[in-house]
Amino acid sequence: MDFLTSIRNALVPVHKAGYPFIAGFFIVGLLLGLLWEPLFWLFLILTVWCAYFFRDPERVTPQADHIVVSPADGRVSLVGHVVPPAELQLGDEPMLRISIFMNVFDCHINRAPVRGGILRIAYREGQFKNAELDKASEVNERSSMVLAGPFGDVGVVQIAGAIARRIVGFVRAGGSLEAGERYGLIRFGSRLDVYLPDGTVPRVAEGQRAVAGETVIAEHGERLATWPSRRD
Repeated sequence: MDFLTSIRNALVPVHKAGYPFIAGFFIVGLLLGLLWEPLFWLFLILTVWCAYFFRDPERVTPQADHIVVSPADGRVSLVGHVVPPAELQLGDEPMLRISIFMNVFDCHINRAPVRGGILRIAYREGQFKNAELDKASEVNERSSMVLAGPFGDVGVVQIAGAIARRIVGFVRAGGSLEAGERYGLIRFGSRLDVYLPDGTVPRVAEGQRAVAGETVIAEHGERLATWPSRRD
């Protein structure tokens, strides 16, 4: 039993949103394999990749009200001050924006950067340009959320990319989230923008890798004495 438990603990869970895609790749592979065997092996590889894409690992989130944790796995693609999208209703003054780009091999489960109540969620149709481009924040399809955080309102924007065609949300306006709690995902390759209020200082640099729910990407105000952790 200890051996089986070790194997089970080593396996990363797959989010249920991925089940239809995993099953679809496998079934198509079986059918095409009847026509030509190499196609079966090709789709078997795609099935394994799909399961990997929809992995949903546990994360240990630092718990302190002055910190902001990464909402996504990926590479920090931009750190700077930008006017937030109008649908966030955060004003027309530039705010600190930290952008994280997710490629098709990154975990795509998105997590809340701070704890807080969900003030609003807004969806906007758009294009599907390369999410690494700065203009993707303006022209691409996106879903925006505003959290009433411990030190002010925080905007989080899920941006579809050239491959991503579906933004999935798990929450609704009026609810609440803990820092590091799952709130959505994007299929397949995309970007997350976080807009932070005055007094917030970035703690990551462009090009750095971030881990959703664990990497501290910014801080606000004075440091707290302790950083307990919560496993989710």
